[in-house]
Amino acid sequence: MLGKKPRQIALQSLLRSQQTHRAVEPILSHEFQSATLSPADTGLCRELVSGCVRWRRLLDWLIERTTEGREQKPAVREILRLGLYQIFFLNRIPEHAIVDESVRLAKAEKCLGQAGFINAMMRRFLREREQITRDIADLQDARPALGQSHPDCLYEQWEQRWGREKTVRLMEWNNQPAPTCARVNRLLTDPQRLAKRWEDEGVEASSINCDWATTGDLFRLRKHPPLESLASFRDGLFYVQDPSTLLSVSLLDPQPAQAVLDLCAAPGGKTCHIAECMKNEGRLIALDNSESRLKLLRENCDRMRVTCATLGQTDATATGKYDRVLADVPCSNTGVMRRRLDLRWRLSPGGASRLADEQLKLLGQAAAHTKPDGQLVYSTCSIEPEENEQLVARFLEAHPGWRLATERSLHPVEDHTDGAYAARLTRQAKN
Repeated sequence: MLGKKPRQIALQSLLRSQQTHRAVEPILSHEFQSATLSPADTGLCRELVSGCVRWRRLLDWLIERTTEGREQKPAVREILRLGLYQIFFLNRIPEHAIVDESVRLAKAEKCLGQAGFINAMMRRFLREREQITRDIADLQDARPALGQSHPDCLYEQWEQRWGREKTVRLMEWNNQPAPTCARVNRLLTDPQRLAKRWEDEGVEASSINCDWATTGDLFRLRKHPPLESLASFRDGLFYVQDPSTLLSVSLLDPQPAQAVLDLCAAPGGKTCHIAECMKNEGRLIALDNSESRLKLLRENCDRMRVTCATLGQTDATATGKYDRVLADVPCSNTGVMRRRLDLRWRLSPGGASRLADEQLKLLGQAAAHTKPDGQLVYSTCSIEPEENEQLVARFLEAHPGWRLATERSLHPVEDHTDGAYAARLTRQAKN
């Protein structure tokens, strides 16, 4: 029988996230630091947390229709979600283990009075598993937002924009685990040497090809030990990032000896990629407005052996003019929803439009630091037009001296990567 420890860590992480209104991923990572779990138990714990957060709305619908909407204690509701996720989404868990561990969790959380109720609920759902599975399939057809566990407002917004079929496929994408992808750090190694290191370290990887990245730069890590345990990771031979994050740097096209400004740099994936394109030659200024994020940026630049970058606070250090400027602005993150577990429950109607004013301000700041013959790239990991094409159009209308050189959007359904947008802007030549 599977041990209860991964379930306890999952439950505690989920409860703490609910109580503090914080994202669950850093809470779970903190729990892992003090836990002694096998790789299999670590994987199970991540799966339980990810599944319960992604499928929260559907799981609650199952609970409420069975309990006639009676309110449950937070711990009891979370235990029920964990049990139902295992019943309807994880085929490998024995039925008796689901029941026994659910009851044990109730006792561990001092919910002794509800242990019998939880036991009865788990047994009932197991008895009715086949019929409920059919009910879920019907629900996904009749009410896609509920059936795919997304907010109605998000579904309605996307359905109006792209139609039902594409929106349903996007929600299905968001409900899938995100793969681990890695970019080779050519400052320190090459794909062949890194592949040999990975082979020695027990990493199974396959190459990813996309037209906006250098052939051989990207890999999908199909199987690997904990990344922090890999010497190749600690030595900075690769950076974990989705292929979509390379699009903006591809449009920026930084060159050795240039002066480059990365205006919203943390956590550092794009900064390190820019330094690699520059061959660590030239002047790279990488800024962020958060000290905690700057700390992470420093750690990543140090690990990747970036020597051409000067790091600092945005307001204090952004001076002068640059050949290349990247404004990878804070956004709604709807293009990376499968990686941001809580995101769908934190978004509010009109949120993208409210963000746009700050994004427009940052784009204006970036433009002010671009040399007359320089190039400016604006990018997001959003799939919302208000933050992307429409925002660039607003900027161009307010700044007639600029023109759009090129732009590109990546959509998960069409491009099979995280969603992203990037636009390269240049100043119009004076007559």
